[in-house]
Amino acid sequence: MSREDLIEATGSVDKILGGGRYQITLESGQVVTAQLSGRMRRFRIRVIPGDRVTVGLSPYDPSHGFITFRLREGQAAR
Repeated sequence: MSREDLIEATGSVDKILGGGRYQITLESGQVVTAQLSGRMRRFRIRVIPGDRVTVGLSPYDPSHGFITFRLREGQAAR
């Protein structure tokens, strides 16, 4: 699946789950689990609880996704 196929959503990290997964609450109120995308792991971008992130959700299973971008404080979603 390519990056263009993902559904973009914005949310905040609630807690860190085991195995490199994160629990994220989206702006719509939905709770999803997500893991860091390969590019974020490559450049060692840290994500901690309370951070606002952009998540790419799978169109086949919208309860799972990839964290594609970490938003800075005061920054609007792309």
